[in-house]
Amino acid sequence: MPTSSEPTGMLAGREAVLADLRGADKVIVVTHERPDGDALGSLVAMQALLTLLGKDSLMFISSDDLPLPYEYRFLELDGLITQAPADLDERTIVFLDCGNITRNPAAEALAPKDGFGQILNIDHHHDNTCFGTANYVDPGSSCTAEMIWNLLRELDVELTPRIADALYVGLITDTGCFMYENTGPRAHQMAAELIEAGIDVHAIYQQVYEGVPFGKLALLARGLEHTERYDDGRLTLSQLSAEDFEAAGAEESYSEGVIDHLRAVRGTAMAALARDRLAAPGEATETDDGARVRKVSLRASDMRVDVSAIARELGGGGHRAAAGFTTTLSWGELIAFLRERLDQQLQNQ
Repeated sequence: MPTSSEPTGMLAGREAVLADLRGADKVIVVTHERPDGDALGSLVAMQALLTLLGKDSLMFISSDDLPLPYEYRFLELDGLITQAPADLDERTIVFLDCGNITRNPAAEALAPKDGFGQILNIDHHHDNTCFGTANYVDPGSSCTAEMIWNLLRELDVELTPRIADALYVGLITDTGCFMYENTGPRAHQMAAELIEAGIDVHAIYQQVYEGVPFGKLALLARGLEHTERYDDGRLTLSQLSAEDFEAAGAEESYSEGVIDHLRAVRGTAMAALARDRLAAPGEATETDDGARVRKVSLRASDMRVDVSAIARELGGGGHRAAAGFTTTLSWGELIAFLRERLDQQLQNQ
């Protein structure tokens, strides 16, 4: 619910989003590419919320992002579309958990051109570019799912089992099961309300964190084998090549979680995992000049480190403690870049 401590701009943004949601007849909800638990939980919950409000509500996920990672396939994707609908120009577009509209090229193509149409931007990333016609951005929220939970209460929408399950997935994945520094009192209040609504906490935990395919374990082993440490262990990093994925029999999403093992090593201030971009339909894994394309994830273990600032230098972004970017730097160049930026941040504190 609103609090007097919230900035005036954020309050105005939330009220504008609420007014637009109430007034819209047709809506399409989207999120960033390669959606994680918070993105998908927020997407499913918002689509269901809008349907309960009597809206004609669709959910867009690019065909490139399907099938979803195995841990999220239990979520019900009602109203799912993978291409722009014929009546797109009649729909309000709601971007969720997307700090920059370019984070989803497929969804970006849905955005109204020439300044016409409504884009509602609901997100908790502190570096959100406020690209919407209405922007509700709350970096103080633990996750975007927490913001959807707040909107749901203000819209007097029933907390159905489908909505509750989806919101809980967003909550636990973005707070690391309430262990990350972004976990605040509202996160626990939200969890209590969802539990009171009847979610099966253990069943959701099993879906998201257990039933691990062997290929994921094999990929983790290869990632740990490739681990390197620099500067007295302040930087801990690893890499996964396309050959590693093939040898492990692993899907691209199986690399999720590897970086958490690197981050947990004693003495680490920042962890990094670089993985080859795997081929998707119409997507190259190398540039025209043969440079390898890598996706790099960053995690901070030291409160003095802002990995989102490092990621932004190479066109990425995220949170202070978790961010990422795409690069064609060689492995040696990437290591040198990360060592220099980490040292700069630690020296400036």
